Formats: sequence, structure tokens, C-alpha cells
Amino acid sequence: MATPTMLLLLADGRFPAGAHAHSAGLEAAVAAGRVTDLDTLAAYLRGRLATAGLVAAAFAAAARGAAWSTGRAGALARLDAELDARTASPAQRSVSRRQGRALLRAGRRIWPAATFDDLPTVPDGPHQPLVLGLVGAAAGLDPGQVATVAAHATVTGSASAAVRLLGLDPYQVQALLVRLAGACDAVAARAARAAEEPPERLPAAAAPLADIHAEAHATWEVRLFAS
Repeated sequence: MATPTMLLLLADGRFPAGAHAHSAGLEAAVAAGRVTDLDTLAAYLRGRLATAGLVAAAFAAAARGAAWSTGRAGALARLDAELDARTASPAQRSVSRRQGRALLRAGRRIWPAATFDDLPTVPDGPHQPLVLGLVGAAAGLDPGQVATVAAHATVTGSASAAVRLLGLDPYQVQALLVRLAGACDAVAARAARAAEEPPERLPAAAAPLADIHAEAHATWEVRLFAS
């Protein structure tokens, strides 16, 4: 099991995997007038945690569970295909794979002795949750801890972006994250349990409006965040 410090390092938004460049859909939601203040941000984060957060955490935990198994390459390929099927928006699929490539570069530099070669060799790179699972394995995290990192990142990235996009009080935003901590832990626990199931039975929670926002955001010529 990883030390508490290792868990904190992987959950830190400053980990060199490019997460700071993404708002996780918040920029488009702000532009559409759907997130305007702290209350609407809270609703946005809860919705994101229950959908994208649950799915990402479950797939990351499942990838971690497959890390030391026989037939790992096949298991990861199945997970990648199932996650792709659950990501309706082409823009979001592209972002997930782009973030996966960035995290993979960091993982290989930080843990050069670890093996990441069994990740799917698709042209755009593997999905980010799968890479997180193997990076978590290299760091000594168990599946539950990996799920916690994934769920935590689902809300903190958008929360940080909200300070820049809406000029919200950062202290109030952090207080909101504290209030969401219990929900985040519950989602991570649910995801870790679900990760024990076959890939085709992993969570498939969807957020169609987020998909629409992602497609619109991808067409903008000027934007503050990459997604």
C-alpha cells in the first residue's frame, strides 16, 4: 500500500500531467450560463462526480486491478474499448486520450522501472483512467486509492477553473470541496467495488449535456482551457 504522501502527490493538481490546462467542461457550462455562482458550481460538481467521476474512478480502479494479472494486455484493451464506448463525445474521447498520453509520459519518467508497455497501442494513446491505474500501481496505490485519486480529480479540476472563470472566492470554493469530500469518498468506494466486475459491467453513467458542451467547446477559436 502506498504511503499517505504518495497518495497526496498523485492527487495533487500540480502533478506534471497537464490537468491544470483543463476545466473538465466547466468553461463551456459557464459560457452557456449554466454555472454562474457557488451554488450552481456545487450542482455542477455533484453531477460530474456522479457521472464522469464514477466512470473514471471505476475504470482506473479496474486498470489497477489488472496491473499484475496474467493477460494484462488483453484486460487493458477490453477496458479501453469499453471506456471508449461510454464516451459519446468525440471531443471528450480525444481529451481523455490526450491526458492519458501526458500522464503516461510523467509515469515513465518518474517510475522508469515500471512497465507500461501493455497499455493499448491505439493511435491517439490510451484513455487517462487506464494510465492512472498503472501509474497508481507503480506508486504502490491499491484500487481503492486509485479510485479516490480519480474521483478527487473530477471535482478539483473544475473547482480550480471556476476561480479563474467566475472570479469566485477561492476560500469559498475550497469550503465547497470540503463539503463534497464525503460524496467523493462514497463515489470512490462504489467505483472500487464495481471494478471487480467484468469490463462490460462497469458503470456507464452519462451526462448528455456535458457531451454537447464538449463538442461546442472544441469549435471555439479562443478559449482559456483545452477542455
